[in-house]
Amino acid sequence: METGVHHKAQDRSSAWAFARRWLDRLIALGFLGLMLLGGLILARIGHRWVDIFAQFTAPLFIACLSATVILGLLRFRLATGAGLVAGLVLFVAVFPQWATGAKAPEPGAPTIRLYSANVYYLNDDVAAMRRSIEAADPDIIILIELGRAPLGQLDQLLKDYPYRAGSMRMDETRGPSRSVIASRWPLRQIDNRPDGLHSVTAVAETPLGEVNVIGVHLTRPWPFQYQWGQISQTMALGDIRRTLDGPVVIAGDFNSVSNGRIGRQMKQDLGLLPASGFPGTWPSNLPSAFGITIDQVWRSPDLTFLSRKLGQQNGSDHRPVVTEFTRAKD
Repeated sequence: METGVHHKAQDRSSAWAFARRWLDRLIALGFLGLMLLGGLILARIGHRWVDIFAQFTAPLFIACLSATVILGLLRFRLATGAGLVAGLVLFVAVFPQWATGAKAPEPGAPTIRLYSANVYYLNDDVAAMRRSIEAADPDIIILIELGRAPLGQLDQLLKDYPYRAGSMRMDETRGPSRSVIASRWPLRQIDNRPDGLHSVTAVAETPLGEVNVIGVHLTRPWPFQYQWGQISQTMALGDIRRTLDGPVVIAGDFNSVSNGRIGRQMKQDLGLLPASGFPGTWPSNLPSAFGITIDQVWRSPDLTFLSRKLGQQNGSDHRPVVTEFTRAKD
């Protein structure tokens, strides 16, 4: 009787060992797929299929790292080794988003704080928006997708920022919205609104001198919108940028990360450089480490970023971004 029980226990143990080996191999095969994807992203292939996956490199890296730690604790040796290699490849792929590099600041140059946010066109929590802005205490504000409620209470929302510039109304969403630049210092709006691009441009008279400020909202990427949408809109943004003299700061919702094909276009064609992209900004209901940084801030080379952090949540599905910049040292 005991012998029979012993054999059954051995059979169960052998079956589990067999299943465990195959599970180990299957998980390792999944990590191999992540390695290949990371390699395609590193190859800077601009094809739309590669680019859409490149948007999620940061959360994929965090998820891969977390899974590898768990598998290591469970002693899945093959899967753990594959996870470590996949994690390394993904880290190399995502690193340019996080460590963008910055020039040294000019000694004694004034610092400007910028608050930029997609506040979401259906968000009517004006009090939360106001608290978020007050907590950041910015000098210049860029708000994207202002819906009916905040537009109707704009003087309350931006009561400390008397100088403002606004975009035309955007009706592509389920309700009308606008984008606004607001400043403690005088603004001069520039009416350069190319077809197909939702943007607002103004020149701010800052302690650094005149700074060109652009708020922009690019369309969603393929397959959510037509595949050339973001590319053509970035070309239109380049047309605006080439009409401006002096320092330039562009912020808003790019619906793309800084090392995707739109980020490369911003660097190569517009000559701009991004702020760091960690932690992520969207969606706001996830921990920021698992978010993707589609809300970005870009600068011309004569400026440099001193800091970049996330602002207090404002009721939107995007987190706001607070950056500080100054004049770069020659």
